Amino acid sequence: MPEIAAAIMPIAGHIDPVPVPRAVAPREDGRVDLVGLNKAELREALLSAGMEPRQAKLRSKQIWHWIYNRGATEFSAMTDIAKVQHPWLEARFVVGRPEVVEAQVSSDGTRKWLLRSPDGQDYEAVFIPDADRGTLCVSSQVGCTLNCTFCHTGTMRLVRNLTAGEIVGQVMLARDALGEWPSQPEGRMLTNIVMMGMGEPLYNFENVRDALSVVMDGDGLALSKRRITLSTSGVVPMMARAGAEIGVNLAVSLHAVTKEIRDEIVPLNRKYGIEELLQACADYPGANNARRITFEYVMLKDKNDSDAHAHELVRLLKHYKLPAKVNLIPFNPWPGAAYECSTPERVRAFSDIVFAGGISAPVRTPRGRDIDAACGQLKTAAEKKSRAQLDREAVEAALVAAE
Repeated sequence: MPEIAAAIMPIAGHIDPVPVPRAVAPREDGRVDLVGLNKAELREALLSAGMEPRQAKLRSKQIWHWIYNRGATEFSAMTDIAKVQHPWLEARFVVGRPEVVEAQVSSDGTRKWLLRSPDGQDYEAVFIPDADRGTLCVSSQVGCTLNCTFCHTGTMRLVRNLTAGEIVGQVMLARDALGEWPSQPEGRMLTNIVMMGMGEPLYNFENVRDALSVVMDGDGLALSKRRITLSTSGVVPMMARAGAEIGVNLAVSLHAVTKEIRDEIVPLNRKYGIEELLQACADYPGANNARRITFEYVMLKDKNDSDAHAHELVRLLKHYKLPAKVNLIPFNPWPGAAYECSTPERVRAFSDIVFAGGISAPVRTPRGRDIDAACGQLKTAAEKKSRAQLDREAVEAALVAAE
């Protein structure tokens, strides 16, 4: 298949557009995937397909319930919809799931899925179980454009934004894998969502917003906004809008307290500096002591982990009067990385200084390292292969199957 010529994808807010070499291709069968549509969009999809308005109003409510409360993927399972209508729906619509290319389970129970879209793009999602919660780490883009030097995902090229349906689809797939249908608030394993997977969520604002509105809808998946965290590397112009239009918890990938170091490891800092970023945090709607902003700080040996850096971190957060928590993240190594992880003693000393300053600074326990599912490690193995190599492998597989 020839590659689509490079295009510019407009992004909401006064920020630079992101070049993406591939657009989202429609399904080959022409059907519309209903996953990710909100209630009004689902009803409109039925109307556009020719369903009578009163029928569309009723059927959209029923289908919504079956998709998000019961986890149904086939219209034939929707028993309160007349059987004679099932073929009409099946010919025009699908209740999709991302294709699972590979599913891995870590020795600590962490699960990672390598997923593939209908147009052949790969992305990843990770489920992290804990004693009192289960957190799904969700991707927002195929690849990333930020080039953070400590992050394996940041070494990927950006292919395209994920659609709202592809973002919601990661949640649906995890619920399938965990056996959590019908949907109910109590007894869930999947209790929290973090937008911390591949990509920068605020560079895909509309799709992330629309996906999370579906996830938070009380008639469906019904995850509270207090159980959802959106992480950004500091796309300052979009932060206030995220607070106003999405309203979930905010996490900021800070990782350094000086311009020189943050310019190096988080290049976005050259556009939106630390002071501008922290002021945007101070202005974030809904932030208070009960809903603190989380600052992520990866611990890099001899780079950002000195006592002086810890004291400066405390000073900055207090200067901006931020209701803050700092997550100290031991660096997760990957082949070719230019950094090493700080020693456990250095991490503890850093944490003690921040705690002494009156700011919570727990050390995050690395999860899923053995399957490259830990923080900063997400990078699909398939991305390392060229398009021609993938095509050759597909042909070889077909020949083997034919023998």
